[in-house]
Amino acid sequence: MRLESTAEEEAFRVQVRDWLEANVPRVKRPASGTELREFDLNWQRRQYEGGWAGISWPKAYGGRGLSLNEQLIWYEECARADAPVGGSMFVALAHAGPTLIARGNEPQRAFHLPRILRGEEVWCQGFSEPNAGSDLAGIKTHATIAGDLLIVNGSKIWTSYAYIADYQELLLRTDASLTRHKGLTWVICDMHTPGITIQKVATMSGTGNLCQVFYDDVKIPLVNVVGEVGDGWNVSMTTLGFERGTAFINQQIALASTVDKLLVIAKGSSALDDGAVAESLATLRAEVAALRAMTYLSVSRARAQDVPGPEGNIVAWYYAELSKKVYALAMEIVGLDGSAGLGAGRDWHTEYLDSFKNTIAGGSSQIRLNVIGERVLSLPRGR
Repeated sequence: MRLESTAEEEAFRVQVRDWLEANVPRVKRPASGTELREFDLNWQRRQYEGGWAGISWPKAYGGRGLSLNEQLIWYEECARADAPVGGSMFVALAHAGPTLIARGNEPQRAFHLPRILRGEEVWCQGFSEPNAGSDLAGIKTHATIAGDLLIVNGSKIWTSYAYIADYQELLLRTDASLTRHKGLTWVICDMHTPGITIQKVATMSGTGNLCQVFYDDVKIPLVNVVGEVGDGWNVSMTTLGFERGTAFINQQIALASTVDKLLVIAKGSSALDDGAVAESLATLRAEVAALRAMTYLSVSRARAQDVPGPEGNIVAWYYAELSKKVYALAMEIVGLDGSAGLGAGRDWHTEYLDSFKNTIAGGSSQIRLNVIGERVLSLPRGR
C-alpha cells in the first residue's frame, strides 16, 4: 500500500476534517446507562445522515466502501478531533455487521445492516462463559431444537453493554454429543426475549458496562442462525477475525494521538525534567509508530481477502500491551487528579483502569501469543 497521500486524498482529508469539526459532540460522553446508549446512537445517526456511516462496509450493504488510505485518513482525523470511539456501537459495527455481510443470508442483512448504520440497534457479544473465557471451544450454554425454535439455557459473561443492547451475537452448543469446536451454532438473539436475565459485573474502573447474561428456556427462531446449524465455530472465527484484525483500527490510531497529547501536557509542565519520563515518552512514540505500521499492513492484507487472517492477533496483542504502558505513563504525568488538572477534559484515571481489560478481552495476551506461534509462525502446538 502507499503511505503517501495523493492530492485527491488530501482534499478528502480536508473534507473529513471540516465535517468532524462541525459535527463531533462537544458534550462529555456519559459513562454508562441509557444516556450512553442514546449518546452513541445519536452519534451514529449523525454520521449516517452526513454520509459517513460504515466507511469500510461495501457500498452494496449501505457503507461508504472507502479505499484503504481514505479509511486511515478518516480514523486519523477522528483521533485528531477527539471523536467518540467504540462504545456501545462497537459490536454492531465491527463484529455483527461484518459477520452478517460475510456469513449471513439476505433477509438477515436486509433487516439488520440498515438499522445498524442508521443508529437504531445496539449489539452485544455472547461468546465467553464463566468456565470458558479465552477457551471459547469449551462453552456449555446449549440449545435444543424444537420445531422451528432453539430453546436456550445457560449463561454468558463479560458481555459489554448487554443491559442496553437490542441484539446479541450468541454462540451456542447445539449438539451435546459433540465437544470442543464441533456442534456449535452462531445465532442472532433478541435481547428482549422472555427468559433472559441480565446482571451487571463490577469492575475496577467503575463504568458498570460489563454484564453476565442468563438464559432460561429462551426461545430463538431457527431463522436467526447465521451460517448453518453446527457450523458456529467457523462463523465465530469470522467474527473474531474482524475483532483481532481491522476492528480496532480507530482505537490503535487514537492511542498514537493519546501519546502526542501526553507529550503536549508534559511540555506544559515540569514532567519532562524527569529524564525517565522523557525517555518513556520517546519510547512510546516509537512504539505507537510501530503499531501504526502494523495496522497499515494488517488493513492492507485484509483488503485482499474477505475475512482477516490470524496475523491480526499480532496487532491485537501489541495494542493491548502498549495501551497499558501508555496509560500507566499518563498516571505519572497527570497524576490521579488529572481530570481536573494537567489533563483536563479527559478522565485519565478511568482510562488507565480500563486499559487492563485489553489484555483479557477477546482472548488473553497469552492466548493471542499461542495463536501467533501456531497459526502465524507455524510453531509446534503448546502443551
